[in-house]
Amino acid sequence: MSQNPLKIIFAGTPDFAAVALTALLDAGHDICVVYCQPDRPSGRGKKLQAGPVKQLALAHDIAVEQPVNFKSADALDRLKQYQADLMIVVAYGLLLPKSVLETPRFGCVNIHGSILPRWRGAAPIQRAIEAGDQESGVTIMQMDEGLDTGNMLLTRRCAIEADETGSSLHDKLALLGGEAINAFLAEFSADYRGEKQDNTLANYAHKLSKSEAQIDWRRPAVAIERQIRAFNGWPVCFTYVGEKRLRVWQAKITSEQSRQSAGTVANLSKQGIAVVCGDGVLLRLTQLQPDGAKAMDAAALLNSRREWFEKHPVLGHDG
Repeated sequence: MSQNPLKIIFAGTPDFAAVALTALLDAGHDICVVYCQPDRPSGRGKKLQAGPVKQLALAHDIAVEQPVNFKSADALDRLKQYQADLMIVVAYGLLLPKSVLETPRFGCVNIHGSILPRWRGAAPIQRAIEAGDQESGVTIMQMDEGLDTGNMLLTRRCAIEADETGSSLHDKLALLGGEAINAFLAEFSADYRGEKQDNTLANYAHKLSKSEAQIDWRRPAVAIERQIRAFNGWPVCFTYVGEKRLRVWQAKITSEQSRQSAGTVANLSKQGIAVVCGDGVLLRLTQLQPDGAKAMDAAALLNSRREWFEKHPVLGHDG
C-alpha cells in the first residue's frame, strides 16, 4: 500500500454506489469530493430530490459536484483542482471521456456488478439472472475509453441462488463491491496493471426497459421464471387479464404440464395461479400486484378478483 493516504474522488449516484461510499468512509479513506448526477424530479410532486450518494456525502460534510457532463472546460478544470490520486466510479451514469480518465494521478477505477468480461453494460445484475448464470460477483476495473473494457484489478465472486431476484443480488453485490474496493486499496500499488479481459467472452447487458417486462407466455417456463426473478425490483414483469394489468413479483415452476395454449390459466388455488407456458409446463404465479393495489399473494388476489380469471382464462391480452 502507498505510504501516504490516497486522495480519492468518488463518483456515483444510486443506492448501489452509496453502499460502496459507506464502506470507503468506514475504512477511513480520504474522500475529497463526491461527483453524482444532477438531482432528478421524483415522487408525485415531481420535486427535485438528491440521490442516495449525494445525501450520504452531505451528511459527512463532503463537497458535492453535479455537472451534467464534462464537455465544458469549466467542469474539467474544476475536477483538476481537486488534485486527486484516484477516482472511484460506481454506477455514476456517465461514460467518462479520456480527459477525465487521465485527470487523477492514478486514473479511474470502477466497481462493476459482474465478473468481467461476462456482462458489460448497464444491467449486468439482472441479465445474469435472466440468462441462468450460477454465479456473479464484482470486478474492480481500471477504466479506459471503452464500455467496461479495462484491465481487471480484483474480482470477488458469489453464488446466484435458485430463488435469487434482481433486488437480492443487487444488495449482495453492493456489499461485495464495498468489500472489494477496500481490499484493492489495502494492497494498492501504482505499478499494478491487472489482467486484460478476453473480449471473446464478453456479452452486453442491455439497459432494462418497461416494455420488455411484459411476459410472453409462448416462451419456456424456465425462461419466464428467470425473467420474473431478474426484474423483481424494477421494472417488474407483468401480464394482462383482459384489459387489467397484473404485475408478477414471484412465480414457481411446477412439475405439471398441459396441452392447452400458452397463456391459458390451467387452475386457480391458494398456492397460486397456474399458467401454461410455451413448452407446456405450468408456471404458478404466487405474488401479484394489480394496478393501484399493493403486492399480494395469490390467495388474497383470488379472494377479491377471481372473476377476472374466470372471465379471461387466457392471459397476455392488453385489450
